[in-house]
Amino acid sequence: MSNEKFIVWPEEVETMAFDWGCFKITCASEVTGATKFSAGVVVVEPGKGHDRHNHPGAEEIIYVLSGEGEQMVEDENGNPQTYKVTPGCTVYVPEGRYHYTINKGWEPLKTFVVYSPAGAEKGLRELPDCRIVSPGQIPKR
Repeated sequence: MSNEKFIVWPEEVETMAFDWGCFKITCASEVTGATKFSAGVVVVEPGKGHDRHNHPGAEEIIYVLSGEGEQMVEDENGNPQTYKVTPGCTVYVPEGRYHYTINKGWEPLKTFVVYSPAGAEKGLRELPDCRIVSPGQIPKR
């Protein structure tokens, strides 16, 4: 039996809730059957952000849907490069590079992220502040 699913709504998948916001994986092998990449929606609350981290063995694309923020991506020498990000902006994070995102606006910063190869997002479940919220349920703040 195939795990293929072509259309996924955010309310159909679980939420990884954090102190800074939440993440919904809307495309991954367990959701759609995709094997080469994974993707989902990230919401960072106003004034919040996630810590500097990297994804060994994976590239990441971050597309800003709404809100405004600060994005840091280290260059090839490990020097932090910081940029203002707004809707329509695409951020490329090379494999293994350290990066962070901070919401600098008054409204939620909403992004769509893609990891290649798939799987980089699975480590987020192991973070101490990660709370898994069932599909259809609203995360408590």
